[in-house]
Amino acid sequence: MTEKNPDKGYIAILGWSLNAIDAIDRFDRRYVVVAPTWAEEYARANGIPFIPWDFDRLNERSHEIAQTLKEEGCDVAIPLYEETVEWAGAINSVLLDNPRLLAQSMLFRDKSLMKRRAQLSGIRVGIFEEADSRADVVRFLKRVNQTLLKLDGDPNDPIHFKAFDKAGCLGHRIIRTVDDVESISDDEFPALLESHLDGWEFAVEAWIKDRKIQFLNISEYVTLGYSVFVPATPELESWRGKITREIEKLIEAFDIDFGFIHPEYFVTSDGTMYFGEVAYRPPGFNALELIERAYGFNGYQGIVLAFDPKTTQEEMDAFFPTPVTDAKGHAGCFGAYPRRRVVSEMQIPEETQDDPYFEFHELAQPLEQKVTKRSAFGTHWGLVYFFGEDPYRMRDLLKVQEDLDFYV
Repeated sequence: MTEKNPDKGYIAILGWSLNAIDAIDRFDRRYVVVAPTWAEEYARANGIPFIPWDFDRLNERSHEIAQTLKEEGCDVAIPLYEETVEWAGAINSVLLDNPRLLAQSMLFRDKSLMKRRAQLSGIRVGIFEEADSRADVVRFLKRVNQTLLKLDGDPNDPIHFKAFDKAGCLGHRIIRTVDDVESISDDEFPALLESHLDGWEFAVEAWIKDRKIQFLNISEYVTLGYSVFVPATPELESWRGKITREIEKLIEAFDIDFGFIHPEYFVTSDGTMYFGEVAYRPPGFNALELIERAYGFNGYQGIVLAFDPKTTQEEMDAFFPTPVTDAKGHAGCFGAYPRRRVVSEMQIPEETQDDPYFEFHELAQPLEQKVTKRSAFGTHWGLVYFFGEDPYRMRDLLKVQEDLDFYV
């Protein structure tokens, strides 16, 4: 454990992530992990400061965790997962004596409220509606395609279905036909419905302090739900100025004084940028690990700096590198999913393993042979990591992985 600085903030980490805990343990801030009871034995055995809490239970005792952390002397709470964002807002409204933070966290959790807040602030979004039932989805699909002047027999333009409060690709479906709607289960409602935007989809990771962007990374998606790399290609990076201005609009629209955000955008063929959604927690697909591989700084430690009210601007300036120019190369990962309905073993393809950009993988042997049909994004079986100097070669390499069998 790194020696802690008593003059800096005492941080509560909401959720369980060994990568995050290891990074913060090596940092100079005191911390305590607030996580479900199943993690307590491991935490105690490994000397990890720990407070058990059930994030699934919302009841009259829910305020207790805020009081417990206040009595503990914590300065701020950081959410690690989507499910803890609202908890962080509630806790920080107590720790920082700012009731607005709870309402703000609800905006980050509800995709429909989020979209409306952005739209009211003059940020460009696509067509969207809320859905409470499958009938609402069918109606939206038909109305969108009627608006696009589709005739009987023409293939439908797809729509997107996103569960209100699930993270990233989880609960995200593409709906093309009425038959697709039938596969949606009741527990995925209420949901957000969106028109499809043809264009370049990408994500941003932004560390914010005193309403100022401290570091901005652009993550380029090769295929949504499959692959991403950082920094982006020069073509996408050429949009950095406009992207920065859009993030500044988000800071104003959502009244963000501090923290870390992970928004997603589309750029259409005519150069118009559309806001997709924004998360107030670390991104999936181990994006922070990719950023560390490319730049050398630890994103979780950067999040601690962004949240800690005792962080100085001098610390921020010393911690973060210069975007793009300070990158040592391009880091990417691919989410592998079986392409066959029945598999017996995990096997890294020779052309992947022999490629000079290949570094390592986190794929495990299958626990069962029959592969469940993929009904939504976000269900990959593990990640394969690459690193190299050429962003175009990285992009093409990640695309090729989609046609390879990692499970045979």
